[in-house]
Amino acid sequence: MRAPGVVTGRYGTIGQVFFVNEDFWPLNTTLYVRDFKGNDARFVSYFLRSLNFQAFNDKSSVPGLNRNDLHRYQVEVPEDVNEQRAIGEVLSALDNKVEQNRRAARALERSALAIFRAWFVDFEPVKAKAAGATALPSVPQAVFDALPARFTDSEIGPVPEGWEVKAIAKVATFLNGLALQKYPPRVDGEDLRVIKIAQLRKGSTENADWANGDVPEQYVINDRDLLFSWSGTLEAEFWFGGKGALNQHLFKVTSSHLPDWLCLLWIRHHLTWFRAIAASKATTMGHIKRGHLQEAKVVVPPADVLEAADSVIGSLYQLHAQVMVESRKLAEMRDLLLPKLLSGEVRVHGQAGEVNES
Repeated sequence: MRAPGVVTGRYGTIGQVFFVNEDFWPLNTTLYVRDFKGNDARFVSYFLRSLNFQAFNDKSSVPGLNRNDLHRYQVEVPEDVNEQRAIGEVLSALDNKVEQNRRAARALERSALAIFRAWFVDFEPVKAKAAGATALPSVPQAVFDALPARFTDSEIGPVPEGWEVKAIAKVATFLNGLALQKYPPRVDGEDLRVIKIAQLRKGSTENADWANGDVPEQYVINDRDLLFSWSGTLEAEFWFGGKGALNQHLFKVTSSHLPDWLCLLWIRHHLTWFRAIAASKATTMGHIKRGHLQEAKVVVPPADVLEAADSVIGSLYQLHAQVMVESRKLAEMRDLLLPKLLSGEVRVHGQAGEVNES
């Protein structure tokens, strides 16, 4: 199909709408718009996002959309295509910034992971120092000076002298979530979104269940908390979806020994093994047990090395947190503006795209 196009799912996951700005080949499980009837294509994509697609679900065992039901649905849209275009430009500017931030966040995480592997898994700077090097271009001098120049034997093989091998369960606390159906929402302004595995995977509480505000404080989740799903789909992520409540099958991971980024990267280092264990379970939801956290080993450097490393990798994760929180706030602004722009409550005027309340 020729660009531009608008595509949405026809079976399975419905309600997600995508604007396609290049030629594409639609699958038979999608619905797509090929005739915009003179309307702006990008505006149409945002307008379709505002619809409740669940209302068009054909009620089969697999959610699906009936195109004939959609065709009969009566809607109101701005007649002026210039206003449509301006609305699309305002909303897409927010979307573009969100995507730009997410790319930056991924790049920061890739850099942090590369440094972690080099310093904490492969011990490249220590190997260089042991070989007689007095500096390494990829390592800040303060970090390099804090490193030992020799290795010692351990249960996992040679490790830098003075570094300890410990079970990850010994250096971090893994708090399991609650069965939050025991805390039904009261709709009193104090309810919390329930963070389940699905929310962790998409990084959002959109359409999540609710729990009342009596959830104990230690189970309340905020931005930058480290979450680890130990059942079903095993993932470890910093959370940036806003305040919520921790559901069962998720660990909230904290540590008085290690920076949170080091806990995250050590968990991810063991994820392949954890997932293999979960996959071997003869149940519908494979999982790991706390005993596996005792078996998973991490290497912990002395405090001075850890502090020096934190100044580098920790700084990357501070920037990562900033752009992720900004992305969520921008997405919230977009979602707030969307119905107001489409209803005419807020109008966009002029080539500069000034936004005004009607």
